Amino acid sequence: ERKKGTMKRYFVVSVLTIMVMLCCSKSEATNWETDFAKASATAKASGKYMLLDFSGSDWCGWCIRLEKEVFSQDAFKDFAEENLVCVLVDFPRAKEQTEELRQQNLDLARKYGIKGYPTIIILSPDGKPVGKTGYLQGGPWEYSRHLKEIIEDYKEKQ
Repeated sequence: ERKKGTMKRYFVVSVLTIMVMLCCSKSEATNWETDFAKASATAKASGKYMLLDFSGSDWCGWCIRLEKEVFSQDAFKDFAEENLVCVLVDFPRAKEQTEELRQQNLDLARKYGIKGYPTIIILSPDGKPVGKTGYLQGGPWEYSRHLKEIIEDYKEKQ
């Protein structure tokens, strides 16, 4: 009888451990790249579109909301993993950045005419501008649908 209880407890602990591991590894699924050249090569090789998130991650209220309500959610991560190469083009006030990264981000902001944050730029796998958007209410499903629409409109015009 005592052995049964121990086995049952061991089984429950094992199942919970596996669930936590799956859950935690899931939250790491979408890797945001900061190296634009590397992300471009990945997009080209995979045929995925690029999402450039021009953000002030540690001071911009709408950027923080977009991260919290959309980008950090599993529904968006699932969509992104299948369809996008995500690039964080960050302009923080308190976080440290290398001079090289800061310069890359400034160059990208100039290239794409960024006037405010958050600005989301979608590029085709070969680097052509596809669309521009920003914060939208509605959560990860609505945001994913919106991005899909931008990409589909672009594909139809090609």
